[in-house]
Amino acid sequence: MASLAGRRVLVVEDETLVAMLVEDTLADAGAVVLGPVATVAEALSLLESERPDVAVLDLNLAGETSEPVADRLGAMSVPFVVASGYGAAGLPQRLAGVPVLAKPYAPEDLTAALAKLPVG
Repeated sequence: MASLAGRRVLVVEDETLVAMLVEDTLADAGAVVLGPVATVAEALSLLESERPDVAVLDLNLAGETSEPVADRLGAMSVPFVVASGYGAAGLPQRLAGVPVLAKPYAPEDLTAALAKLPVG
């Protein structure tokens, strides 16, 4: 498993069990987990007071798109990966080029994808 020692990782995920697994995986890899948060409002609020190094972003949060969070992360120059059951084909055009983890994904795929991102 890739090391994320000391990296501050924002987790935006609305499925409780998935969020818990992601949090455990990141903690095991040495990351400092911010969240997890399950809504756009919670994510944007957290970003008012915290600056993550990287983020993992579920694109569909209970029917709500997390694109405003992606936009805010972009404005902050915080790199992120999108975790989506729709894969890269489900990304809006303006997010083309953002790394995508197709759900379901293995824990080592998550840590490897985050480890490849430059620290924001």
